[in-house]
Amino acid sequence: MIPWEHLGTARLPDGSGELRLKRRGTEYSIMLGANELMNSRFSGSEEALARLAAGRIAGRARPRVLVGGLGMGFTLRAALAALGGDARIEVAELVPEVVAWARGTMAEIFAGCLDDPRVAIIEADVGALIKAASAAYDAILLDVDNGPDGLTVAANDRLYDHGGLAAARRALKPGGVLGVWSQGPDADFTRRLRDCGFMVEEVKTRAGRGRGARHVVWLAANAPAKGR
Repeated sequence: MIPWEHLGTARLPDGSGELRLKRRGTEYSIMLGANELMNSRFSGSEEALARLAAGRIAGRARPRVLVGGLGMGFTLRAALAALGGDARIEVAELVPEVVAWARGTMAEIFAGCLDDPRVAIIEADVGALIKAASAAYDAILLDVDNGPDGLTVAANDRLYDHGGLAAARRALKPGGVLGVWSQGPDADFTRRLRDCGFMVEEVKTRAGRGRGARHVVWLAANAPAKGR
C-alpha cells in the first residue's frame, strides 16, 4: 500500500481548523480533521452539479455563471465542457492556498482549466459576491463546504439560510438557476428554497461516475414573482 504524503496545510479564515492536502500515488485528498472533504477519485456528483445546471440555461447568449468553491476543480471543468465559448465563469474561493494548490501541486488534475479565457478566479467569499449582485448571473453553483449542513467555516451556513437564499435569488437573472451540491438530503433546506420562491428539483447522484456514495444536487429555478 502506498502511504499518504502530506503536501500542504491551509488555515481556515475564521481560525476554526486546518485543511490538509495529501497525495497517494496519483490520488489527491483534502481533509479537515478526520473528515475527507474531497478526493480526486470521486468527481461524479460535482460534475453533475455543473452539467445539470448548464442544461437548465442552455441556449442563453453569453451566460454568466458564479461557482462557489474551487476545490479540485470538478465543477469548473464540467461547466467549461457544458457551456459554450461565449460563457463567463467566475469561481470564488475563500482559502488562497486552495488556489495555490490548483496552480501548483494539483496542476495535473486541473489540466490548465484555470487558464481558460472564460474563467476568472476570485479569492473572496462567494456570499459577499452574491449579496453585491443584482440580476447578474444565469446560474450560481454552490459547491461550498459539505452542503447546507456544513463542516468547515461557520459563516458558510449563511449561504443556505433564508437570507442567503433570498440574496441568491436577487443575484440571478429571471429564469436563472441556483445549483447546490450536498453530501446528503436535507428536507429543511428544500423547504427553505421553496419558502424563498424557488421552483425546486432534487436530484440524487453518485459520488463517482455511477458508483460511490449517493449525493444530492438541488436545482432551484428563479421563478417570476407572483403577479408578474
